[in-house]
Amino acid sequence: MGWLDSFQTPWFLYTSTLLLGLVVGSFINVVILRLPRMMEQTWRAECCELLEQPTPEETRLSLSSPPSHCPGCNTRIRPWQNIPVISFLLLRGRCGGCGMAISMRYPVVELCTGLLSLYAALVFGPTAMLVAALVLIGFLIVLTGIDIDTCLLPDSLTLPLLWLGLLVNLAGVFCTLESAVIGAAMGYLSLWSIYWLFRLTTGKEGMGYGDFKLLAALGAWFGWEALPLIIILSSFVGAFVGISLVILRRHKRDAPMPFGPYLAGAGLLTLFYGEALTTQYYALLGL
Repeated sequence: MGWLDSFQTPWFLYTSTLLLGLVVGSFINVVILRLPRMMEQTWRAECCELLEQPTPEETRLSLSSPPSHCPGCNTRIRPWQNIPVISFLLLRGRCGGCGMAISMRYPVVELCTGLLSLYAALVFGPTAMLVAALVLIGFLIVLTGIDIDTCLLPDSLTLPLLWLGLLVNLAGVFCTLESAVIGAAMGYLSLWSIYWLFRLTTGKEGMGYGDFKLLAALGAWFGWEALPLIIILSSFVGAFVGISLVILRRHKRDAPMPFGPYLAGAGLLTLFYGEALTTQYYALLGL
């Protein structure tokens, strides 16, 4: 039996997908932490060039350099200290060098990525849909983490996600190509219209352009038929969480709140339950 045939064996498929998700989750932590800093470095360099000023000397960041290290004692993280979830447990959530507490985010992101990948394998099996789903899950988790930290949804992630959605649906993996193209356009224009209506009415910006592009990407992945469901799910969950945080005084009323995580969450629900939820939604409307 060839190695490709091994994926037809359920236990092998589920185990390998879970392990792959955990490893990818570890890399996702790196992207969430470093990509915004890399963007800031690029912006500073561009501003200095525009103002004809010398570029400040600083260590250039990339996703692979410099190697991962403790921010407290600057000790390089060894390979055995970088095993997803397990290393966190063995180290009891602290740096092996200085004892500085390690953020719970790292194992949470790894575990979420692993479990979502495993669930995708359970739902889609060894199909092209599974490969596409794993890619989408990775992108959405990265975008969620970055948006929570910085209120940014980088073009370097949202635009490739949009194009990948269109390419995936060339083969009709999640919807027809026609529906994907219309979904991308409608996804962008719907939030763009709401943005400008809100701005003209209140004089304030209600959301960022990254939100338009993320919804356009989800439209490219799932087609225009899924957009009402995605918008309703993300809006209701976002409103509920936002009001709850204000009531609990953990978020100021006028402080910006990222909308990307709610769009990403709605995208994941659509990935796994989209057909059933859309059917129920249209049934409630009598359509």
